[in-house]
Amino acid sequence: MKIRKYIQFYGKVQGVGFRYHATYRAKFLGLTGWVRNCLDGSVEMEVQGKPELIDDLLLYLHRQRFVRITRMDEQTMALVEERDFTERW
Repeated sequence: MKIRKYIQFYGKVQGVGFRYHATYRAKFLGLTGWVRNCLDGSVEMEVQGKPELIDDLLLYLHRQRFVRITRMDEQTMALVEERDFTERW
């Protein structure tokens, strides 16, 4: 079963390779969606796939050396037809 989540990350999440790591791991896990920086210093992401793979991605991001996630706001969304995970600007 696939799900789709919108997640906004707060903390030290810009300028630390967050989007690179998110894209790398999401593609490795076969997840789809996108990630981008927000003007307020947070990062937002829509990610779609099996719940356990999304959990793997989130754990991976929490473990990155320079990333410090202090808060995450999550919402479940309707599934979207897409093929890849991308960085948006």
